[in-house]
Amino acid sequence: MKVLIFGGTGKIGSAVAWDLVRENEIETVGLIGRRKGALDQTKNWINSNKIILHPLDIAHTEIIKRIMKKYDVGVIALPDRRTSYKVVATAIEAGLNSVDMLEEYHRKPDPFEIEGLEIPNKLSLDGYGEWLHQKAIEKGVTILDGIGFAPGLSNVTLGEGISKMDNVESAIARVGGIPSKEAAVKHPLKYMVTWAFPHVLREYMVKVKVIKNGKITNVNATTDRERFKFEKFGRNEELECAITPGMPSFIYTRPHLGKFAEKTIRWPGHWQGIDVLKECGLLDLKPVQYNGGKIVPRDFFLTLMEPKLKPLENDADICVMWNTVIGIKNGERIRIDYYMWEERDSENKISAMSRVTGFPAAIGAILVGKGEITKKGIVPPEDSIKGHLYKKFIDELNKRDINILEEKKITGQFDKELDEYLYDLE
Repeated sequence: MKVLIFGGTGKIGSAVAWDLVRENEIETVGLIGRRKGALDQTKNWINSNKIILHPLDIAHTEIIKRIMKKYDVGVIALPDRRTSYKVVATAIEAGLNSVDMLEEYHRKPDPFEIEGLEIPNKLSLDGYGEWLHQKAIEKGVTILDGIGFAPGLSNVTLGEGISKMDNVESAIARVGGIPSKEAAVKHPLKYMVTWAFPHVLREYMVKVKVIKNGKITNVNATTDRERFKFEKFGRNEELECAITPGMPSFIYTRPHLGKFAEKTIRWPGHWQGIDVLKECGLLDLKPVQYNGGKIVPRDFFLTLMEPKLKPLENDADICVMWNTVIGIKNGERIRIDYYMWEERDSENKISAMSRVTGFPAAIGAILVGKGEITKKGIVPPEDSIKGHLYKKFIDELNKRDINILEEKKITGQFDKELDEYLYDLE
């Protein structure tokens, strides 16, 4: 099998390539990127003769299509909507089955802060997403959409929990990448950049679709906060989460839910810092007058802050997940929780975020490349990695030392913990 990676010089794309070259069925891993030096650096780090470099800008779509036709499956690890959609559209035209890990459901594009997304043929956003989906079906192409950490692991585990219920009341995902406690104190906002920071800020500012009382509604990002203790895997940490748009496909694939939201986990104090930035207007995109000219507040903030949030030497990151499904099975009210606490691979210098985002994408690419995921069009993880493929997916994660704990609890009608949980979601 030959796999082509877009964004293969980034930390997550590099982790995908690192993982894939270790699989016997993988013959070639192609890396596409604009900078030859960065491609060489990635190849030297991976140290495998399976790596083939393609120094090229994705804007050269005709050349990209010719390269795509030499591969069996693509992996799109690009940082924003403009580049991701461009490569998804090109892959569909070229007939290349692909996986994409962006926090976006390409069939239903988010209308907020489109990040330069180019919409052809005078289509609306929704029209463009559906056009891509139908074009993929017509071409016989599978786009496994949103396969990484969140979206990805969150979709797959919540989908599994829902499948075990007769009726579902609520499904809540809580996921996030945080610095270790030692690293958190070195950086503003108790935060450390582990992937595209401009995209992170976008997700703090947009409207987010959630399900409340069985109805889809828009809420502000970073609201509906929840403070909790994480006590699995030998940990005892107090964390806080808030609503973000991390797995938007669920709104459309599981509309029968009474309640649904995805929340991003941070150390306590982070969200309060974001509140101050919002109140001061530092995350706004509307230009303001400054010193005889105009500046965009968020661009200024990024220029100032991003260098302070980059990992220092020996800084470590952590990826945390706690997802909950509540519903009825055989007349009993039950709750299923999925937990994960993953740290970096110090020996191979792979961050936790790169591991839990890149490795699921690599597994997804193999499943698509082997024809084990057969649906055509733009297909989210919860509709493709289920049943026997769910078990296979979890087994593959375990081989990569990514461990997800599932716990099921039968609850009573007046279960105090459960009732307080449901009340907090109103």
